[in-house]
Amino acid sequence: MAPCKRNNIRQFAEDFGIFFEKLGFPRMAGRIWGWLLTSDPPHQNAEQIAEGLDASRGSVSTMTRLLMQLGLIERVGLPGERSGFYGVRSGGLTAILQARMRITTELRQVVEHGLEMLKDEPESARRHLEEYRDLCRFFEREFPALIEKWRREREGR
Repeated sequence: MAPCKRNNIRQFAEDFGIFFEKLGFPRMAGRIWGWLLTSDPPHQNAEQIAEGLDASRGSVSTMTRLLMQLGLIERVGLPGERSGFYGVRSGGLTAILQARMRITTELRQVVEHGLEMLKDEPESARRHLEEYRDLCRFFEREFPALIEKWRREREGR
């Protein structure tokens, strides 16, 4: 890979790592995901990832396990190669968004329980919880249709 292109990909991986960190994940996991999103060839072994990101093999090993658990990357075997390779898992971002939706459902359930406990309290004590419940219900109702619309749009390309 040409040095200029490699530096651009490395910078993108750094930026992606910072963004991923804002979501509550380790920055290195985001750096690896960003690297794999843009790598050529699309499958990289741990040594290639570590070299590309100037990271330790141990860190790469730990964070690739996390990314696999999150469903964002997968480990693949390539014919004639001894080491395992990692690549971006198709649909990984959709899986993350769907997991976030499950959290939205859990939040709604907690809020509904709170509303039940506060049913005899003044409306002012329940107002914010009712808004949260309604917003969660809205996303629960609309999100599946958005994902389906996205899939149909992608298939039409």
